[in-house]
Amino acid sequence: MKAPDQEKQDDFYRKIRMKVKAWAESGKGKQSRWSEYILLAPDMFYLLCKLVVDPDVPAGEKAKLAFAIAYFISPVDLLPEAILGPVGYLDDIILATYALNSVVSRTPEHVVRRHWAGDGDILEVMQRVLAVADEMIGAGLIRKIKALMAGK
Repeated sequence: MKAPDQEKQDDFYRKIRMKVKAWAESGKGKQSRWSEYILLAPDMFYLLCKLVVDPDVPAGEKAKLAFAIAYFISPVDLLPEAILGPVGYLDDIILATYALNSVVSRTPEHVVRRHWAGDGDILEVMQRVLAVADEMIGAGLIRKIKALMAGK
C-alpha cells in the first residue's frame, strides 16, 4: 500500500489547519455547536497519514485508512467543503473515526496513540465523535458512511 506523497499530505494538512482555525475564530465558527469537532479535522487527517505507513498496522486496515485519506482530500463527498466550508469536514471526521475504530480493534491502542498530535486521548476523542455522529450529520449519512467503510 503506497501512501499519498508526503509533500502533498503536508500541504493538505497545513491548508486544512489554516482554514479550520480561521473559521473557528470567525463569527460562524464561534456560533457553531460543532466547532470543537471541526477543529479535529487536521489532527485526524495527520493521524490517518501516519498510521497508513506504520508497519504495526495490518494491511487490511491500511486500505481503510487510505480510503479515509482519499475521502478527506476529495472535493466530492457527502458534505462537500467547497459548498459548506469547514462544516463539510464533519462527514470526513466521522468516516475517519470509523476507520480509526477499526484500526484500534485490530492493532494495539498504543500504535494509534503514538501518532495522535491532537488534544486529549484519541480513544476518548473517538468515543465523543461517535456519541454525537447521528446528531451531527444525521442517521441517513451515517448509514452511507458505514456502507462506504464496509466496502473497504
